[in-house]
Amino acid sequence: MNTQTTPINFAAARRAMIDSQLRTSGVNEAFVLGRMGDVAREDFVPEGARGTAYMDRAIRLDDGGSLPSPLFHGMMLAEARPQSGDTVLIVSGGSDYLAELVRPLVASVEVISAADGAAGKAKSKNASLLLIDGAVQELPAKLTNRLADDGRVVTGLVEDGVTRLAAGRKAGKGAALIALAEIGAPRIGAFDKEESWSF
Repeated sequence: MNTQTTPINFAAARRAMIDSQLRTSGVNEAFVLGRMGDVAREDFVPEGARGTAYMDRAIRLDDGGSLPSPLFHGMMLAEARPQSGDTVLIVSGGSDYLAELVRPLVASVEVISAADGAAGKAKSKNASLLLIDGAVQELPAKLTNRLADDGRVVTGLVEDGVTRLAAGRKAGKGAALIALAEIGAPRIGAFDKEESWSF
């Protein structure tokens, strides 16, 4: 009985992801397709999930975090438009995939955990771009304070149980977000709003 399986052609899987997920959803920016074609997504998931690394869905990670779907990252990069002079602060959802996509495009990248992001614990004090690798219910001022004035934010946003891509800029002590396209994204519990009681 032959128990050998055919090795997965990950390069072909990346090309298929670009053609069938990104391009068909309107993500056609050359820099986005280039980075997502170059970075091996399968290297950022648990061993048992490598075969599904390019499916149009989020993948649960061993530490309890999640790697969002390829389309989420494609849309996020297209919206963020990282520039060579950007100092980027990334709140990780548990994987360094987003940081690897962005790193060659910008001046510097700092990656912090979701818990540190919710607490505003970051070395960056004047980041020009904040990327959150998942969906949040609220964006704490402690985190947006790490942005330079008029710094950009791109994140997933949870509203009434629906997740959307959202973008905004820092203004004063906070950042106003505008919800854009509806897209599935893993919710980052560290950014949940505190429940309030009413009688």
